[in-house]
Amino acid sequence: MMIHTAPEQNRAAKHDPAPVHRIRLQVLEGLDYIQKGFVYMLDVCLLGTSGMMPLPGRWLTALMTRFEGSSLLIDCGEGTQVAIREKGWSVNPIDTICFTHYHGDHISGLPGLLLSMGNSDRKEPVTLIGPKGLERVVNSLRIIAPGLPFSLNYIELTKPEESFVLSGYHVTAFRVQHNVTCYGYSLEIPRGGKFFVEKAKENNVPMMYWNRLQHGETVETEGRTYTPDMVIGEPRTGIKLTYCTDTRPVESIVTHAKHSDLLICEGMYGEKEDQAKAEEKKHMTFMEAAQVAKEAEAGELWLTHYSPSLLRPSVYMKAVKKVFPNAFPGKDGKSCTLLYPEEE
Repeated sequence: MMIHTAPEQNRAAKHDPAPVHRIRLQVLEGLDYIQKGFVYMLDVCLLGTSGMMPLPGRWLTALMTRFEGSSLLIDCGEGTQVAIREKGWSVNPIDTICFTHYHGDHISGLPGLLLSMGNSDRKEPVTLIGPKGLERVVNSLRIIAPGLPFSLNYIELTKPEESFVLSGYHVTAFRVQHNVTCYGYSLEIPRGGKFFVEKAKENNVPMMYWNRLQHGETVETEGRTYTPDMVIGEPRTGIKLTYCTDTRPVESIVTHAKHSDLLICEGMYGEKEDQAKAEEKKHMTFMEAAQVAKEAEAGELWLTHYSPSLLRPSVYMKAVKKVFPNAFPGKDGKSCTLLYPEEE
């Protein structure tokens, strides 16, 4: 399930506001979604949607998510920390920053962000993930951001696919096709099986162990072993978000975006006449992104990383929706909450 929220009123207020879509979702106010049994929410916000250079009302590329008190950032273009504050979110909970690649429009905002986090008295370490060469690139940028009060942990990607579990996020990095080494990312929030009282009783599991087993523990006591599968069913569908930019429409995107609740994908060009340019520069057109979303059977598609010459993405959406009806143009500040019900 997806709840869409409108962007904050900010510097871009003079521009058209990002639309609020209500497709295949139920809008629940306040804490009502918790009272109705919804848990495990993943907040998602497109902070910047511009490629190559920032424009008025459009910062450079960045995406931020929040889950159970921990924030994750994918890319950090110029203006990212300003966009975070405009949204009303905080830089302090950012525990992980993933980079797709090291072109300036995807990483130029990092030194300032790190300085702001340090000035906010952050002490906890921050994990950075990116292609090979990450530590060298970040150390070069840190010439103007020395003396941080927290440590940086580096994870350098060298394989076509690598997976990690960080602060509750199950992160999969997968290689895509750009003119430099580039990765896309899938973020998943797994969902455990449903607890069955009848199953626990049939397996003669003492009630005092139900809670521990439900949370994945194995209990050994008095010569007996109790395992989680004795009280819960098969794992259920969780939450999945996939993000990719600066790439041609390769099979690895379709594979890793399969059945994503939300696919955020670059649409560098909207015009059919730009197809040759997209192929040469290793980018995607709107129509190619729509086809990827269709083949991946994604729930929804947001386009991002627009060419500076593409000032009105909405103009091209009629044709895009013929390929993938649940496609929308991303805008700075566009956000939603992905969640799943406690009961299926």
